[in-house]
Amino acid sequence: MSTSETILYSELSDNILRLTINRPERRNSLNNDLINELKAAFSDASQNPDVRLIVLGATGEKAFCAGADLNPNANTFGFDYAQPNVLYADLLRTAKTCTVPIIGRINGFCLAGGMGLLAICDMAVAATEAKFGLPEVKVGVFPMQVAALMQSMLPPRKFAELCLTGDMLTADEALAIGLVNYVVPMDELDDKVAWLAERVVKNSPTAIRRGKYALHAVEGMTFEQAIAFMEGQVGLMPLTEDAQEGLAAFAEKRAPQWTGK
Repeated sequence: MSTSETILYSELSDNILRLTINRPERRNSLNNDLINELKAAFSDASQNPDVRLIVLGATGEKAFCAGADLNPNANTFGFDYAQPNVLYADLLRTAKTCTVPIIGRINGFCLAGGMGLLAICDMAVAATEAKFGLPEVKVGVFPMQVAALMQSMLPPRKFAELCLTGDMLTADEALAIGLVNYVVPMDELDDKVAWLAERVVKNSPTAIRRGKYALHAVEGMTFEQAIAFMEGQVGLMPLTEDAQEGLAAFAEKRAPQWTGK
């Protein structure tokens, strides 16, 4: 699984896929090529049984992703009005339905569309220098697509403040409202991400993939709809090889050997 090194580094090692945005000269901002590469990477990961975790990060120490590339030559806002879907929204759809868990490695500014990338992560670790914000109103637009994800993640009044003022949060403020899981000094960022990743990949990949699928499926359901759906899902779990192996390993007091099936 490889992508253009000029835009996105991709490395699969020990069942962990590391996707690293590589546009530091543009504060790792999003252009159409990068959006397409990220979308393809998430789609491929969902179909690859060797991928048990994705770490999404960026090069440099200044920015994780500063949002859309506002350079006129980037054509980020060059919509094709004949198409019903917007490119960035399709990226969010693909990542949101990805059954592989995603950890965000937030090394710096995380703004606008970068907040959307953060929102599709299941967990995130931020450097103390990181800053977070939705500054779209300062340039005459609004975080429409990002709002579809973030509105349910944050306290309503805090989300409104971010959208309406365009002001930024510090890493500690982001931690306080649950936007990230951990905040560490920059020189400890990779170690903390690796520590969190290790805690995930040691578990059953089948349980995690089916669990992520189920959690996404019930998001818009009523309780009665969700509990009925989950009843069916819990009945399927014992039929998987991983569930049978997990129960056997527990009984035999040994480490499970997951097959991902």
